[in-house]
Amino acid sequence: MTEDLTPAEAYAAARARNAEQATALAPFREMYEFGLDPFQIEACQALEAGKGVLVAAPTGSGKTIVGEFAVHLALLQGRKCFYTTPIKALSNQKYADLVKRYGPGKVGLLTGDNSINGDAPIIVMTTEVLRNMLYAGSQALSGLGYVVMDEVHYLSDRFRGAVWEEVIIHLPESVTLVSLSATVSNAEEFGDWLDTVRGDTEVIVSESRPVPLWQHVLAGRRMYDLFEEETDHGGRAASRREVNPDLMRLARTENTRTYNPRERRRGKMVREADRERERRQRSRIWTPGRPEVIERLDAEGLLPAITFIFSRAACEAAVQQCLYAGLRLNDDDARERVREIVEERTASIPTEDLHVLGYYEWLEALERGIAAHHAGMLPTFKEVVEELFVRGLVKAVFATETLALGINMPARSVVLEKLVKWNGEQHADITPGEYTQLTGRAGRRGIDVEGHAVVLWQRGLDPGHLAGLAGTRTYPLRSSFKPSYNMAVNLVDQFGRHRSRELLETSFAQFQADRSVVGISRQVQKNEEGLEGYKAGMTCHLGDFEEYARLRRDLKDRETELAKQGAAQRRVQAAASLEKLKPGDVIHVPTGKFAGLALVLDPGIPAGRTNGHRGFEHHDGPRPLVLTAERQVKRLASIDFPIPVEAMERMRIPKSFNPRSPQSRRDLASALRTKAGHINPERHRRDRSPAADDREIARLRTALRAHPCHGCDEREDHARWAERYHRLQRDTRQLERRIEGRTNTIARTFDRIVALLTELDYLRGDDVTDNGKRLARLYGELDLLASECLREGVWEGLNPAELAACVSALVYEARQADDAVAPKLPTGKAKAALGEMVRIWGRLDALEEEFRIHQAEGVGQREPDLGFAWAAHQWASDRGLDEVLREAEMPAGDFVRWCKQVIDVLGQIAAAAPKENSTVAKNARKAVDSLLRGVVAYSSVT
Repeated sequence: MTEDLTPAEAYAAARARNAEQATALAPFREMYEFGLDPFQIEACQALEAGKGVLVAAPTGSGKTIVGEFAVHLALLQGRKCFYTTPIKALSNQKYADLVKRYGPGKVGLLTGDNSINGDAPIIVMTTEVLRNMLYAGSQALSGLGYVVMDEVHYLSDRFRGAVWEEVIIHLPESVTLVSLSATVSNAEEFGDWLDTVRGDTEVIVSESRPVPLWQHVLAGRRMYDLFEEETDHGGRAASRREVNPDLMRLARTENTRTYNPRERRRGKMVREADRERERRQRSRIWTPGRPEVIERLDAEGLLPAITFIFSRAACEAAVQQCLYAGLRLNDDDARERVREIVEERTASIPTEDLHVLGYYEWLEALERGIAAHHAGMLPTFKEVVEELFVRGLVKAVFATETLALGINMPARSVVLEKLVKWNGEQHADITPGEYTQLTGRAGRRGIDVEGHAVVLWQRGLDPGHLAGLAGTRTYPLRSSFKPSYNMAVNLVDQFGRHRSRELLETSFAQFQADRSVVGISRQVQKNEEGLEGYKAGMTCHLGDFEEYARLRRDLKDRETELAKQGAAQRRVQAAASLEKLKPGDVIHVPTGKFAGLALVLDPGIPAGRTNGHRGFEHHDGPRPLVLTAERQVKRLASIDFPIPVEAMERMRIPKSFNPRSPQSRRDLASALRTKAGHINPERHRRDRSPAADDREIARLRTALRAHPCHGCDEREDHARWAERYHRLQRDTRQLERRIEGRTNTIARTFDRIVALLTELDYLRGDDVTDNGKRLARLYGELDLLASECLREGVWEGLNPAELAACVSALVYEARQADDAVAPKLPTGKAKAALGEMVRIWGRLDALEEEFRIHQAEGVGQREPDLGFAWAAHQWASDRGLDEVLREAEMPAGDFVRWCKQVIDVLGQIAAAAPKENSTVAKNARKAVDSLLRGVVAYSSVT
């Protein structure tokens, strides 16, 4: 092609190549075997130009390349780069990747569990660690040039998301921020905020997947394409995505084929033809079993696959089902390699613990190429599964949705058993964002030509709804930022109250709230312009028509109020009259569909006042059951009696009367007409209107007639403009109240937190007291409770195991609340201290209520959960793993995770506790040593 260029074009192309060779990007690109995508190049060039970047791209598209380029730039410039991730597993994985590239001397790791080479120029850490370093003013921040925030969309997380915003707001201005996010629909909005708080930020959005994704539904023996073949599968939004008509037809047939109990009236069972059709239908449509799905995928060359099941127990059950079905996905060579890797990775686990951890059953499944992956597993086991899956030695993984969060485990196929999951409170449909995150694992870059997302057929599946999930590739990023007690004292200590308030107003949460009122503000401006026009229209040359209109409005409001009072009084009188009715009373129904002569069969008095008909309970007053003169038996309501009713006559109701018998109704209705048909109902005399004697109404009418505008010829025309003015003014005030409710919301919450901390002597104006400085070192959901326990000496005199039990209540939260069973607690001092912690929490809870700090808004202290206290105490007391897990009734992975969180908080308490005349700091360190043994101590970094 070069010979086709003109000399000028060839010269320009040569200059461009030379210019690119002079950049830091050129040697960086040579480090990879594959070429970079356009969005990666654009982001890297922006970084090299000194700009911050926000990269929003689908899962598996390679956005971490941009983060690695920031590492490359930092090393070239002799500066530091911090690479942050939301979870420790991701930190460990990224640490291993960077060590392979740059060597262990240049890379460090800081998580709650590990501290490796903390002075290295490249440090991988969890986001919380960086937040704590910023508040502590750590020396490690000196020379920091770049911060990579991987999975930055995690700031939507309602429990931990605030940490991301804290870091972004408080990072020094000299630090360049690299934000890596899944594809979100409001990336530009997030980029605008980053531009506001961090300076020049380039937003790069890529919605194309590197590997095309095909969507399927597996029903019985057939795999249906979700979309018709001509649909674009490349990850870009197609102009039109038509749902497969065969699938729509199947759904219509299946979802209308329901059993109808009315069919029994035609015979003992549904007709033979219906049964035969149902048998034929069932023979080709069913929800395939788990082993059947894996065999089908294997036969079609769609392994390795990740099957997402939203239950840990179901993941383990799926593995067992595959074993019982005799599935073997590995040959002998692969089985041997699996055993070698597993034995090497688990060599540090004591032999006596292997049986407790289910090691041998786990190994058998791995050798067959099958595994589970969920948070209840031992971290070491999970990491082995991840390694074997990446190596192709495990081909079928059954996982919970936690695997979708950034872990590098791409597959050829992803299977979703159901589109509903338990969210902690109820079974809810998965969102488009969750569907995108889960199916984003399908398709391995550089290995697969295409990825496949398979949804299993379930009764009631709506292909249109599924197409909506698959077609909506983006979801909005919503801030979950809320001030906390620890945040408040740290901010006031560094910046003072006024500056802290201003900083919080720069949060993404407030940025979004302020943007949401822009449209409302525009409407208010339009309304105000309209009010000016209406005001001109109601101007009267005789006087102040606004004042006259106010008198008319006050008069109307007073008359309406009295009319409502009169109507309410009549309803009360009517209800009282209905309560006096008895069976056999002949009444006249004054209004409604059944107005006219009627015989009371049952007065329908609400339960609790008298004997109701068949125990029927009425919550809106008496509902008499009557027989009308037209032979109808109906239960009437209070709305049929706007005025009081009285019995005109009485009749005996035959004991043989059956309201369901047409003959009985006919005979009794005839007797009713004979007995009372000639009686004319007494006309109800309406009481004198309250308005006639109301002094306020008389005063307003006099003032109205005396007003100058009352004699204006155009009075009614002016009045119409005045009414429009009033309605628009009322609407405008409602809009202004909405604006007021949305602006300064973060700052108002901060003010309430500061007021409570001042009350407790943590703050005095802009000064942080000694109590406040202690609180500044305690991070966590129950930071204030921990600080109060230290202040009141609740943990003094406790031994290390007892202290571990108490601290566990600050971090543990049961997966499902079980208020019916009291948790088992250690005896003695530990039990008394736990009781005192609950008492202090009760005092703080009452104080939060007084200062209008509500847990429902994501602020405040939840009640401490004592459910892990016994397990923490036993483990710290050197009990065996088998005994502790059996008594705790808890998976090994959960046990290890909670122990590590207790260790983390014990470390904070050791740093915050008084150094003199106190045993807490010393015993906290001993408690850490007691807990950090056995399975808890196995390093998750290799």
